[in-house]
Amino acid sequence: MNKKKGIISLILMAVVIIFLGFTTAVGFGKTGTGAMRNIKLGLDLAGGVSITYQVEDENPTAEQMSDTIYKLQLRVEQYSTEASVYQEGDDRISIEIPGVTDANQILDELGKPGSLEFQTSDGESVITGADVQTASVQSGQDDMGNAEYSVELVLNDEGTQKFADATEANIGQPISIIYDGETISSPTVQSAITGGTAYITGNFTYEEADNLASTIRIGGLQLELKELRSNVVGAQLGEEAISTSLMAGAIGFGLVFIFMICVYYLPGLAAGIALVIYTELVLVILNAFNVTLTLPGIAGIVLSIGMAVDANVIIFARVREEMARGKSIKSALKAGFQKAMSAIIDGNVTTLIAAAVLWFMGSGTVKGFAQTLAIGIVVSMFTALVITRIIVFAFYAVGLRGEKLYYHPKKERQPIDFIGKKKYFFTLSIAVMLIGLGVLGYNYSQGRGAFAYGLEFEGGTSTTVDFDKDYTINEIDQEIVPVVEEVTGDNNVQTQKVEGSNQVIIKTVALDLDQREALNQALVDNFQVDADTITAENISSTVSSEMRQDAVAAVLTAAVFMLLYIWLRFKDIRFATSAVLALLHDVVVVILFYAVSRIAIGNTFIACILTIVGYSINATIVIFDRIREELRYQTRSTDLKLLVNKSVTETLTRSIYTNLTTFIMVAVLYILGVSSIREFALPLIVGIVWGAYSSVCITAALWYVMKTKIGGKKTAGKGKK
Repeated sequence: MNKKKGIISLILMAVVIIFLGFTTAVGFGKTGTGAMRNIKLGLDLAGGVSITYQVEDENPTAEQMSDTIYKLQLRVEQYSTEASVYQEGDDRISIEIPGVTDANQILDELGKPGSLEFQTSDGESVITGADVQTASVQSGQDDMGNAEYSVELVLNDEGTQKFADATEANIGQPISIIYDGETISSPTVQSAITGGTAYITGNFTYEEADNLASTIRIGGLQLELKELRSNVVGAQLGEEAISTSLMAGAIGFGLVFIFMICVYYLPGLAAGIALVIYTELVLVILNAFNVTLTLPGIAGIVLSIGMAVDANVIIFARVREEMARGKSIKSALKAGFQKAMSAIIDGNVTTLIAAAVLWFMGSGTVKGFAQTLAIGIVVSMFTALVITRIIVFAFYAVGLRGEKLYYHPKKERQPIDFIGKKKYFFTLSIAVMLIGLGVLGYNYSQGRGAFAYGLEFEGGTSTTVDFDKDYTINEIDQEIVPVVEEVTGDNNVQTQKVEGSNQVIIKTVALDLDQREALNQALVDNFQVDADTITAENISSTVSSEMRQDAVAAVLTAAVFMLLYIWLRFKDIRFATSAVLALLHDVVVVILFYAVSRIAIGNTFIACILTIVGYSINATIVIFDRIREELRYQTRSTDLKLLVNKSVTETLTRSIYTNLTTFIMVAVLYILGVSSIREFALPLIVGIVWGAYSSVCITAALWYVMKTKIGGKKTAGKGKK
């Protein structure tokens, strides 16, 4: 790159920053297309629509309620992955959908839950809605090239067999779809349908096909539901949670920017500029793809910012190594980017695999987290490998070539004997886990429960209060929530304002009769409300048992896929096994921290654990990449212990700097955040600190033990045993 191209590149980067900055800050057109303010926020950050259904069936069983809730959860995710469905009282189901304000529109689109049957012409019932897994609109073209629409039905195993028998016996005859006693469609059977997938065709417009599909989906519930009430509700965490999170993000980002410049000089400035572009791109993409952003989603972005910094740290550490060997600045820059490539790609692709598995297998919060994490990873790789490279080479091209702008010579660090101290590290890890398990067992034996489950996992109490004035969301945060927290001892109180009224819905952990009375009295004393107008209901968890199973299955499957990828890339199952063991080690410690600290386990718990999974595996990959590189240049006589110690020592700076930058981001969030934000940030801080220890002291040591004890020697030669 010559000087002219360097100047053009820097001008182009400035234009990109200004353009993206204008897009995120102001947007285009009357509606501000692309502006940050138009990003769809979740119920926890912005509110949405709340709909409560009454079950019409008498004495519904727990199994029927659970099945209905789970199926409704899957259906409302068409509006947002962050929509939640939970049980209220014994026979009511509430749906909360973020980012929308028209309850009537949702009710029309979702359909009225009722009974659904498929009947032959003589009135015989073939299958019911319970036999239909899903129904969706499919588009295609007719013989004239015009668009045509059909409804695709996917049946469960039992429904597949029943429908196959019925269609075989009724070829040329109609099978009517009866919804609440009304015939909504009567397609004629053209042939026997044996594969479990059927198509309803006709001269449908898209709207007609979509309405039919919606009716069939909602009719597949075990229970019949009747709308009881619908409201537009405010944010669960309140306005202060958003403002403090944004402020914390800005301060944390500024500190990281300054840190990168102080440590890496001119390349650090290039990385900081690239991070500005990264942040702007992520905000634009969230807007473009209509992603619902929640607190767990913010965790995914924080993680990807950490990984974006990490990629730059890996590159610049390599550049310094090359300059220390006597290479010119330009050659060192080229070699640094080239040698860092494998670690960056392997670390990010491994985390991206996890995000993909979580997206396809997870539901609700897990799916939302995976979405933001995947976006962040892709953008961070692009900015680190492309944008940072363009900027740093442009700096060099315009004449910024002084060696002190890139590197200050330091005394070469001698390898630290991490492997020699592995017994102490293993003992410390085992001791920490045993202590955690001991505290967990003690709490359980004392009847306190192994964990302090929050509202999302265990359910709780929903209290509806009619105040004598119309409180704003900010006033609710500052005046009402502290009173509720003091009485209930719950630091994760969720409040929602019912639009168009003075009502506020207060959700807490389950309250017994004495606690309810104490809360009612506190509200009367502090806000002069009428005690007779206060109503309270038990509500179920918003994270159903099925959703928990989905999350666990997704995490385990992601671990298997990560193991396979690492095995494939490193061509040694011991790398993969030790990486996954180290990952599980980090996750277990954070889970035990929840048990010891009694921090409530809720939706943010899932996000925290998933963040640690992504962060842990990325740190491990960097160290393994260096070990893999060193193995290529060693002979049979090379001491494997020295090789591993050398590799860990050479990546030590990266491990410290990367964890420190991410620690800064989360620590500022903890210091400035509201109570619910702090309870989310603290376990993340523990995970980051423990992950730093684990990546340096445990990961390589595990691989070394496996290498020397399982089919290997204490030398690093290439030959096989």
